[in-house]
Amino acid sequence: MGGLEPDLGGSVGTAHSGRGGPDERTIDDAAADEHARRVLEDGWTILEDVFSDEFAEAIAGDLLRLERELGTGPADNAFEGRRTTRIYNLLVHGPLYERIPVHPGILPVVERVLDGGLLISSLSSIAIGAGESAQPLHADDQLIPVPKPHPPMICNTMWAITDFTEANGATRLCPGTHLADHSPDLRRRYDSVPAVMAKRSVLVWVGSLWHGGGANTTDARRVGIAMNYCAGYLRQQENQQLGIPVATMRRFPRRLQELCGYSVYRGLIGHIDKQHPAAAVLGADEDSSMVWDEGTSPP
Repeated sequence: MGGLEPDLGGSVGTAHSGRGGPDERTIDDAAADEHARRVLEDGWTILEDVFSDEFAEAIAGDLLRLERELGTGPADNAFEGRRTTRIYNLLVHGPLYERIPVHPGILPVVERVLDGGLLISSLSSIAIGAGESAQPLHADDQLIPVPKPHPPMICNTMWAITDFTEANGATRLCPGTHLADHSPDLRRRYDSVPAVMAKRSVLVWVGSLWHGGGANTTDARRVGIAMNYCAGYLRQQENQQLGIPVATMRRFPRRLQELCGYSVYRGLIGHIDKQHPAAAVLGADEDSSMVWDEGTSPP
């Protein structure tokens, strides 16, 4: 089976209108609106040529360094992959990874799918090794005890650090399943199609869409970055506040601090004794007005 076709909700092409740097290509409002519409209606979209070859090569090389230094290897379970190497909590490993969550060519799309109060749920690498079998198809909101279908609560992205092909394990999708009233059975096989995309592309999908990593039948590994977001009222998959040292968090740009959870959702969720967490913990100059304070209301 080949890659995804346009009538299944495929890529609408390159969606950046300018560049903030070699790996910070921006997206205009019309393109962001169209990609967000695709995600909401079809469950997924692909943005092409989002970052540079230099950035992809820097990520690929640094992941190899981290794998050596951390002694990271494949897990011993079929879900994470017995020939797949993953590194979690990438934000503690340097400025190279800090650019990813706030990328101006991707974040506007995800903000439209969720809203501006969204959070980083997790940031990890996924390197599918030669000979790996397909991951069980699943939904990223499968463990959340909320009836389906429901409004988007999770919006995830996969950054193609290498080309994603059907042979090397491109993410497989079940189009339309984000509207199902149930989650998949991890023990069953379902019809799926590969999200084939070139290096420098980013796949965006809503958390209810059934998907999984493909089988790698080549002799080279497929490398991706999983940059996952959740609504501001959900608990994050990775605990950003405890997993990232405060000293590291203090040097992050303000928007990245907000995405890590140093924010207050709709004037209420996330405060510390009626203080904004960025003020209470990071010493930032932030308004600590809560939703119940006179003259304030939820945004």
